[in-house]
Amino acid sequence: MEIKKVGVVGCGLMGSGIVETCARAGYAVVVREVNGDLLQKGLSRLKASLAKGVERGKLAQADMDAALARITGTTSLDDFQGCDLVIEAVLENMAEKKSVFAALDTTLAPHAIIASNTSSLCITEMASVTRRGDKVLGLHFFNPVPVMPLLEIVRTILTSEETLAIAKQFGASLGKTMVVAKDAPGFIVNLLLIPYALDAVRALENGVASKEDIDTAIKLGLNHPMGPFTLLDFVGLDTTLFIADAMYQEFKDPRYAAPPLLRRMVLAGHLGRKSGKGFYDYGK
Repeated sequence: MEIKKVGVVGCGLMGSGIVETCARAGYAVVVREVNGDLLQKGLSRLKASLAKGVERGKLAQADMDAALARITGTTSLDDFQGCDLVIEAVLENMAEKKSVFAALDTTLAPHAIIASNTSSLCITEMASVTRRGDKVLGLHFFNPVPVMPLLEIVRTILTSEETLAIAKQFGASLGKTMVVAKDAPGFIVNLLLIPYALDAVRALENGVASKEDIDTAIKLGLNHPMGPFTLLDFVGLDTTLFIADAMYQEFKDPRYAAPPLLRRMVLAGHLGRKSGKGFYDYGK
């Protein structure tokens, strides 16, 4: 099967990035949000991202115009009927995702593939509410989607070889480097990232060093592009806490137990860059 038309459920930070990446790769894309205001907000974010590419000389104006012409916004899942692949990018909430998957299963043609952009939740559970478990898998993009080269393809015990092969072809057409993981909490990246990030918070809590010195030590000692606290602020402390809690729920391993400091910062609204303050202050 050749993928010609792609659907994306959700036009938030990740959804809009997925839409942009698919449209720039030549796909017709339908993106759905729950209401017109959120849809326009997402499309505005997408247009601003494309415009920045033009401004920096990385994208021609004609290519930006062509990409925008391939995108259709909607508030109805019914408009996904002609899609060959639909990528779900809604909130990290299993009940919400299962509701979307069940609705898509009744809307899409039998050949269509349904994928989730989840970073940690069980894709097999999402597939369980459909009648096409062999055509369900994870396509985990990384933020910012148009820039980050990695795509985690997550295969469940139900995913067919054909679906996996089509997903690999699709990822290659987007210019992504792909890795394949089984449907286990955290997949590859977050399985290793979350304990590292939580250990950094514990080290700060225990007074091992300042956040600045921990960041500097990791950057210069391990040649990482950014230290753990800069990274946590970039990813979002709420996102990190959610993933940690989901993984702890699955594994009951203390490595995934969120430190009190992280939970209290999230409760205080200190979420990182997106809120203006996390471990560092971005208000200035």
